[in-house]
Amino acid sequence: MRIRPPHPAELPLLQDVERAAGERFREVGMAEIAADEPLPLDELEEYRRAGRAWVATAEAGGRDVAGSPPAVVAYLLADRVDGNLHVEQVSVHPAAARRGVGRALLEHLASAARAAGVPALTLTTFADVPWNAPYYERCGFRRLADDEITPELRAVREREAAHGLDRWPRVCMRREV
Repeated sequence: MRIRPPHPAELPLLQDVERAAGERFREVGMAEIAADEPLPLDELEEYRRAGRAWVATAEAGGRDVAGSPPAVVAYLLADRVDGNLHVEQVSVHPAAARRGVGRALLEHLASAARAAGVPALTLTTFADVPWNAPYYERCGFRRLADDEITPELRAVREREAAHGLDRWPRVCMRREV
């Protein structure tokens, strides 16, 4: 596996990965989340240009037999929120799940944060979905108490609520780097 910034031509693959990964939400009674469309290409391009997008590819590098780059199996997008790097989205294709790909992307982001002098990673996620908050806890994140939620992180949660995500319990999480 290799982690690197995405090429512009790969942005539609990020949407494909998110759609495939989202299907798991049907298993836990969250069909609306599975049906939610990924970010549009122009927004993905903004993340790419800003240097806040990374993909994990199936191979260590090089080209496949047709001369194409190795397949994108996962991706991560990050924002700056209250001086921290905020995991906006991380998606792993089901065919690559349970192989440490998501954790590797998170570790890559943590390394980038350390190198930039950023104190922490943050994210918001579903509290009770096994591959959400419980997974992130295993990756070193902790749930934030309400009085620990910073202003910009609170604004993220408000936008999520306006989008209907509060239909299911959500939490803010933080990991010091």
